[in-house]
Amino acid sequence: MTSSASSNSDRGTETNHSASRPRPPLNIAVIGAGLSGLVCARLLSESDARVRVFDKARGPGGRMATRREGNLRFDHGAQYFTVRDPHFRRFIEQWRDEGLVARWPASIALVKNGEIEIKDDSTERWVGVPGMSAICGHLAAELDVSYGSRIVHIEHRENGWRLETADGSDPGRFDAIVLSAPAPQTAALLATPAPKLAARTDEVEMAPCWAVMASYSNDLELGFDGAFVDGSPLGWIARNGSKPGRPPGETWVLHATPEWSREHLELDQEVAAQWLTDALCEAVKRDLPSPTSVTAHRWRFALPVNPLSDPCLFDATRSVAVCGDWAGGPRVEGAFLSGRSAAKELIQFRTMAKHL
Repeated sequence: MTSSASSNSDRGTETNHSASRPRPPLNIAVIGAGLSGLVCARLLSESDARVRVFDKARGPGGRMATRREGNLRFDHGAQYFTVRDPHFRRFIEQWRDEGLVARWPASIALVKNGEIEIKDDSTERWVGVPGMSAICGHLAAELDVSYGSRIVHIEHRENGWRLETADGSDPGRFDAIVLSAPAPQTAALLATPAPKLAARTDEVEMAPCWAVMASYSNDLELGFDGAFVDGSPLGWIARNGSKPGRPPGETWVLHATPEWSREHLELDQEVAAQWLTDALCEAVKRDLPSPTSVTAHRWRFALPVNPLSDPCLFDATRSVAVCGDWAGGPRVEGAFLSGRSAAKELIQFRTMAKHL
């Protein structure tokens, strides 16, 4: 009797000890190494989750990319960012102290029918240093990121999520998943495993943008660092070399309007570059010299036309979150806050689950 009672007591002690053990960390996949995905991944990683990030590109950044052409650099995606939210501002001030970001004291103009009007503009503009991609590079530095890894299929099973890459490999099982790719790509991946989230995401229309990167041997002497353009195939032009931390040289980035980009989406890159450098001459009504180098890049999903009002989407039944600059605001700050919101949803869900 004594022996039996002692055995039962021991078993009970073992059971209670087992029940009190902390759960293993969540194993989370994040699709997309742009700003929203990397912010989400860093916050999840800091909450003791095991996070692996997948991106089809060769490096981090998404539309906060910086293109290198020899010794030159071009911010051919996001041009700058503004700061309104106090949470975002705290990060920016820390990154400023680390030399990762700096204010861009740009002279901004409005160009219309050859007239150049310098704006009385007090907007505080920030840029990454030495390029816009520096911010995402910093966020990705301590993360497990698989570059050149395009996810073509995701599947939700009873024991979690399974991902399939374009080369047919299976990265393994994940307890939760975060999708931060452009809305159309995210909607396509979610169509089968999470149709309700896919339907919400599919509501977002994203406009394309042709971007041209041009360098010149001499100063174009246009009298501004950046300009919004009216009545032209161009919507924005910027003297990239005027941003802090950039290498010397007369480098310009030209962004076509969404309307022109959509109409000429399938142009050859060289043709698009020629059209838009000609459009620059026409916009400022000057015979500008031919660029010493020029290339074009097509952003198929550049700007959300109708971003969602929610900062992120979350399905607790499947442990899947969706974020991006097309949810909560089409700006760099919006992407940051969206990634932060997605991380908070997953962390809160995990915390609540521990107490069930």
